[in-house]
Amino acid sequence: MKSLKIIGLALGASFALSASAFAQDITIAVAGPMTGDEAAFGRQMQNGAEQAVADINAAGGILGKKLALQANDDACDPKQARSIAEKIGSAKIPFVAGHFCSSSSIPASEAYADANVLQITPASTNPLFTERKLWNVARVCGRDDQQGIVAADYIIKNFKGKNIAILNDKTTYGKGLADETKKSLNKAGVQEKLYESYNKGDKDFNAIVSRLKKENIDLVYVGGYHQESGLILRQMRDQGLQAVLMAGDALNDKEFASIAGPAAEGTLFTFGPDPRNKPTAKAIVEKFKAKNIDPEGYTLYTYAAIQVWTQAAAKAGTTDPKKVMATIKAGDWDTVLGKLGFDAKGDIKQIDYVVYKWDNKGNYYEINQKGT
Repeated sequence: MKSLKIIGLALGASFALSASAFAQDITIAVAGPMTGDEAAFGRQMQNGAEQAVADINAAGGILGKKLALQANDDACDPKQARSIAEKIGSAKIPFVAGHFCSSSSIPASEAYADANVLQITPASTNPLFTERKLWNVARVCGRDDQQGIVAADYIIKNFKGKNIAILNDKTTYGKGLADETKKSLNKAGVQEKLYESYNKGDKDFNAIVSRLKKENIDLVYVGGYHQESGLILRQMRDQGLQAVLMAGDALNDKEFASIAGPAAEGTLFTFGPDPRNKPTAKAIVEKFKAKNIDPEGYTLYTYAAIQVWTQAAAKAGTTDPKKVMATIKAGDWDTVLGKLGFDAKGDIKQIDYVVYKWDNKGNYYEINQKGT
């Protein structure tokens, strides 16, 4: 168990006092890929959760108690995520901020529902997460059927008459996002020239790149994560293919630029308006910067998920998950992302995706601010 509360280690009376104080804490959890290929996003989530708990405790805690944080590693593995969810449920932890991968959040949510645990994901965008009428799920991010529309609109506007390829990694997130983008393109009368899949974890994409070259592809849309996207891009450039690569929100970590190298320049991806630039996040961003942490990607989304739960629990006067969820859906909540409200499914009402571009310095920016 990882707790942000300092527990005294002295023996005797001082230890007993610390243990007694700890017993009165309200333990909440964060769950995501702390190891594995998507560990960069697990770090984002843990950074956001730790800072949120520290700030809440510094402000007096909740319901007269302090929060303790338990961090859990699912490595983006569905079976591991389900196991973690069962353990969190057995421990009677009332709330979890997680998971990252949709393929983890969806099976975990069923175990949480059975065990009376409220789950708010900062990052899982597959529509199915909130479409199963589970009482216990919500998210502070958007959905792939919204993200795919924005990606398709950009492609239609900026690559009219060009050859489009769509790739996916067969995961719940990757294939789901690729299919939503394809659906929006096809609805607008744009037919991709190539639709191909690969396995998450693959390293050699030369056969796919050869097909892309043969079809004279101008834009490659990838439904998948940053590791494979970076390798696909490098191997495209190695074969002399200068097509633009575009993907979803899983490219919003600087690790992508480390993998892709100079080839990252010009790569596009969709994500919500950068929360680091929001006035509501300014003070929190400064706290992260003071610790030499860049609160990129889903760091502030995780912070916001904990804010929503804490405010709702305080208003409800209890940590009872069903009462807190009813309170969440009935109100609007002030967060680092701005004011958030939720519909009956648990989706946020304030949805806004934009397109980003990576530059040659390993940074990304909203292109609607700087042009295409």
